[in-house]
Amino acid sequence: MTWIRPLSATAPRPCTLVVCRGCCCGDSRKNPGTDHAGQLARLREAAAASDGRLAVRTTDCLGPCAQANVIVVQPTTEARRRGARAAWFGWALDDTATEEVIAWAASGGPGATPVPPALDLHRIDPPTPKPPAARRDRAGGKGARGRKA
Repeated sequence: MTWIRPLSATAPRPCTLVVCRGCCCGDSRKNPGTDHAGQLARLREAAAASDGRLAVRTTDCLGPCAQANVIVVQPTTEARRRGARAAWFGWALDDTATEEVIAWAASGGPGATPVPPALDLHRIDPPTPKPPAARRDRAGGKGARGRKA
């Protein structure tokens, strides 16, 4: 078993690969020719070999299901302080895409080094956040004083 340093709220965060494994990403029914488990294992191997410079975590559905598999590369704490933001990549379905993500993240990722041209072809926009429900909707159709609107 490989020991991976846990992340804490106060420790500087490494470049983090957030791997979608929700409804479509990682699903062999949607992309039957992809080794989804192998991809995740390869990302985790790279993190374990990085001496703490990379972290990998999985998450439930990130939203852009039509562009599965989705990987989000989050910047280090220092890069984020300098204004770097997460980079979203879709259609990461083969070994080449996986290795491109690993190489870029290992070289520093967002805010540290430009996205390589081959990886830039996989870049996608993050989903637009949904606006919060109106106050009336949260009250079950009633106004602010509890009366039907």
